[in-house]
Amino acid sequence: MPLEKGSLVLVDYTARVKDTNEVFETTREEDAKKTAELYDPTRKYEPRLVSVGESWVLKGLDEALAKANVGDKLSVEVTPDKGFGERDPNKVRMIPQRKLGDKADEVGVGDVIEVDDRTGIVRYVGSGRIQVDFNHRFAGKTLLYDVNIMKKLESDSEKVSALVRRRTGLEDSKVKINLSAPNLDIELPEEAFLAEGLQVIKRAIANDIFKFVPSVKNIKFIESYYSAPAPAEQKKEQPKAEATTTPEAKK
Repeated sequence: MPLEKGSLVLVDYTARVKDTNEVFETTREEDAKKTAELYDPTRKYEPRLVSVGESWVLKGLDEALAKANVGDKLSVEVTPDKGFGERDPNKVRMIPQRKLGDKADEVGVGDVIEVDDRTGIVRYVGSGRIQVDFNHRFAGKTLLYDVNIMKKLESDSEKVSALVRRRTGLEDSKVKINLSAPNLDIELPEEAFLAEGLQVIKRAIANDIFKFVPSVKNIKFIESYYSAPAPAEQKKEQPKAEATTTPEAKK
């Protein structure tokens, strides 16, 4: 039976550009290691949480998931109209190099820069001007996804843990969850307290849980602080007694 809209599933995939076979995204460490620019040794590679039909992934991939079953292995071709869109010539602009300020002379072709709160790729530098392409890097490209649908989350506790992890990136072992519907307590570790935008993150987690775990009506986030244990006093080493030899022992 195909996955219904709103199903929370774990998917394992590698995405490539069809024309060049360039891998630009993957959940698989072995595939990431094949591309030096892509591999991040600090990242944990694992299946990604996706809500089917909720636009958490590109439209072309989302439509393919809606027709699939748990355990399926898919090869999905995503055309530009269902991917990152067609290239728009109007999104390519020529700007004065001085607009980039002190770092203007450091910019080169291929660099990703931010101008007027927009991110673009430098296509040309010369004569005091810079051509910036504000199209998405993969606009106009057909993409290929190699996908394994690993698991559908069924229990409320599984869903809550996965939704918290999606927003925080924290390992399950670091988050304490006490679910007793309709009440849910979530205790985050101290390392998360200074995360940028933590209040926004918590609101997003709550919204996700209310949507995908309807049995939960009340959510409480708990922040606990613990005093560091006092360092144990080091035991002073007693000087070792020097060995003595009695006259009798010498005999």
